Amino acid sequence: MDIAKLYEIYKKHPVVTTDSRRCPKGAIFFALKGENFDGNQYAAKALDEGCSVAVVDNQAVAVDERYELVPDVLSALQQLAHYHREQLKDKMVIQITGTNGKTTTKELVSAVLLTIAPVQWTQGNLNNHIGVPLTLLTLHDDGGFGVVETGANHLGEIAQLCEIVNPDMGLITNVGRAHLAGFGSFEGVKRTKGELYEYIRTHHRIGIFLNASSEDLVQMAGDLPAVRYGLTGTPDVEVWGEVMECNPFVKFRYRQEHVGWQVVQTHLIGSYNIHNLMAAVAVGIQFGASFSQISQALADYKPTNNRSEFRDTGKNSLVIDAYNANPTSMAAALENFGNIRADHKMVILGDMFELGEESVEEHQKVIEKLQGMNVEQVWLIGENFAHAKHTFRSFANVEEVKEELNAHPLVGYTILIKGSNGTKLFQLPEKL
Repeated sequence: MDIAKLYEIYKKHPVVTTDSRRCPKGAIFFALKGENFDGNQYAAKALDEGCSVAVVDNQAVAVDERYELVPDVLSALQQLAHYHREQLKDKMVIQITGTNGKTTTKELVSAVLLTIAPVQWTQGNLNNHIGVPLTLLTLHDDGGFGVVETGANHLGEIAQLCEIVNPDMGLITNVGRAHLAGFGSFEGVKRTKGELYEYIRTHHRIGIFLNASSEDLVQMAGDLPAVRYGLTGTPDVEVWGEVMECNPFVKFRYRQEHVGWQVVQTHLIGSYNIHNLMAAVAVGIQFGASFSQISQALADYKPTNNRSEFRDTGKNSLVIDAYNANPTSMAAALENFGNIRADHKMVILGDMFELGEESVEEHQKVIEKLQGMNVEQVWLIGENFAHAKHTFRSFANVEEVKEELNAHPLVGYTILIKGSNGTKLFQLPEKL
């Protein structure tokens, strides 16, 4: 496959799509395959809808010069993205991964960097083997920053994404107990996330941003060049910070040695976000943003992606963290919710997925945590929670919950909503 030739086509048509239903005029359509579809079958439709070129790997559909035939479309997309990234010599590319907080950290880091230079960053949750190449192909040769989020659910995946991204600097938000079915154990999680550190080390890149409050990350980083940040009391850090209050929004402060405290009132829910906020502070300081620019960017940021989001519906106050869930993030969310002052509190939790053999034990731990909390109602949704030992109200799926809310609306509660994305709890706020 001649990537240089494909790149010349991309330079003439620098918009890429993989969805035949979304075909901007002049775009390139990449005919990806999935378990239940073959993009080659939609290549003609994509051209009819406005695309100028269709990249396919089925010779039978390549009937004229508008089709670019390659051995494998996914590989072509990834190689093209890497080739493009290698042309951006003046672009500072930061790769972010971690068990929890990587999307929020990506958003906060990008908001801070936008105060000093152009920034392109991962949109939504496009952080896998398809989303990462699509993100890279949106980077501009403008001398600014690229902030690329990368996720993984099995060993070796971060290493593969690093080879595509070739980051200048890396940032791991944390390591926790998630995707255990794919990683095998917590040690497997650490090895996979640590593949970002290993890439930075072996390819002699600039360095990392290190949450020095995490013993695991410090151990994993070893002697890598690092911009260190952490909570107050953490030794040998560039900047440290602490939560001042969280009711419900996080108010925090940060400082450097010989410089006074900077106080920021955010729109984020959850004291656990202090680590995400401090990562953004550290990145901003490293690249020359002023304290006022950093603080204003963090104060202005408002989450809208079902992550650490507070919403007053007029009937109830909702703490929405319904995009994903694992044992580490679930424990943090429950602890934070327990500290919120409210008269009538309620918890709605959905199953945690991809925990393998540890699923029963981890769901039971959540039950034990709930049993010690001062909340008026607990609703649990899904098969995993149904198999745990408890006396809380249980629902098979979100549809049953919606039926209950239609019949008996809730009013006057402060409600935590959290579960893995597959439980579809993001459908509940409109009912509450």
